[in-house]
Amino acid sequence: MTHWTTNDIPDQHGRIAVITGANSGLGYETSLALAAKGAQVIMTSRDPERGKAALNRIKQQLPAASLELMTLDLGSLASIRSFALEFRAKYSRLDLLINNAGVMAIPFRKTVDGFETQLGTNHLGHFALTGLLLDTILETPSSRIVNVSSGLHRSGYIHFDDLYLEKKYTPYAAYSQSKIANLYFTFELQRKLEALGSKTISVSAHPGYAATNLQGTSASSTGSKLNVFMYKLANTLVAQSQAKGALPQLYAATAPEVKGGEFFGPHFMGYRGYPKLEKAADKAYDKEIAAKLWKVSEELTGVKFSFVAQTV
Repeated sequence: MTHWTTNDIPDQHGRIAVITGANSGLGYETSLALAAKGAQVIMTSRDPERGKAALNRIKQQLPAASLELMTLDLGSLASIRSFALEFRAKYSRLDLLINNAGVMAIPFRKTVDGFETQLGTNHLGHFALTGLLLDTILETPSSRIVNVSSGLHRSGYIHFDDLYLEKKYTPYAAYSQSKIANLYFTFELQRKLEALGSKTISVSAHPGYAATNLQGTSASSTGSKLNVFMYKLANTLVAQSQAKGALPQLYAATAPEVKGGEFFGPHFMGYRGYPKLEKAADKAYDKEIAAKLWKVSEELTGVKFSFVAQTV
């Protein structure tokens, strides 16, 4: 794995990948890298115009790339269901589902379904999407589900008694909760896949500190010019590029040696550098919390996972 880059991605011809939040940041870089290796990439974006602009940028670099743009708003269960129906009508396989999209450290808001926005988008939206596409994923040999978490999962807790943090909301507490939720979901899903005897694997990755639009959006949402300035300064002086930040999730998605339930991040103190295997916070492996969160997620989204399909 030493100094692993996009040059090490195996040939992806014949594979289909769905990437959420593909119009910018890590999702854009992941789309670009997989398309360059021959994958058929379905780029999803909440904003069709921004998605189209991103697709066109990739096409300018890779005229022969196999790309499609589909609209998906992870803050809306109706949009998620519509996307899943459209995808399943078009495609009979799904090799890679990369649950990448997210929002970070924003003021308290709720989705159209009444979920706190960060938990709703980062976890519940991806939980529902995965469940609605699971049959197609399971029917695809050696398929993978990659959930993008964050190093900030280490400060996260699932507040079952106040899931939306309405009693005491802080932007980073909500973000950290959503990011450890990504890991509980990853590990519980892997346990269920193993119990099924499936060759599909569930893995996770985080980018460290990468200069994406997440920081700018977070800062501007506070209305503080100082926050905007400080994020810009940190992105310039401390952060690695978004292309480098995408390497751990690309490794998780494509490296032949990856095993289910593994977690990858940058090699240098978890902040920057080439991808390496990491151990998540001990609490992220708690089976009881993961099972409870799974049940709550099914109840909130109305999406029940069906572990009946067999993988070839």
